[in-house]
Amino acid sequence: MESVPEGDGEGEGEGGDNGAGGGGPVQDAVALEGEGPVIARARHGAVGFLSRVRAGYGLPVSARAKDLTQWVVSELVTNARRHAPGPVYMELRICGFAVEVVVRDGDPVLPVARTADAGRVGQQGLEIVTAVAESLGIRREPAGKRVTARIVLQE
Repeated sequence: MESVPEGDGEGEGEGGDNGAGGGGPVQDAVALEGEGPVIARARHGAVGFLSRVRAGYGLPVSARAKDLTQWVVSELVTNARRHAPGPVYMELRICGFAVEVVVRDGDPVLPVARTADAGRVGQQGLEIVTAVAESLGIRREPAGKRVTARIVLQE
């Protein structure tokens, strides 16, 4: 994974403090390009980020939060890599007592959650992300879209 510059700051701090103890933003950003186990690298990067948050800032991060974050990262990055042209960018940031997973890609088409269908196999990731995340936001950007899922760090 390759670090990328921070975004425009738009949307940061929505719904709470964007850092730990007022010391500024706690975040990480990576470009997810190339072949190979990109999705696995994204999941491992998310776990590493949460471990650093816990060790460096003393924020409580439950095992459930780590599991859900890995799962949300996997779903959002997989969807972006499968459906969007060009690079995919992932940002992780702490907002209050939650982690925000932000995935940006170059496709301006916004994903839509489908209605429940017991006969459908697959294509249910967005619905499940919606169910496990505290919030989910999807918006167009000048060069594609941004999907943001917020997961609480401690039950």
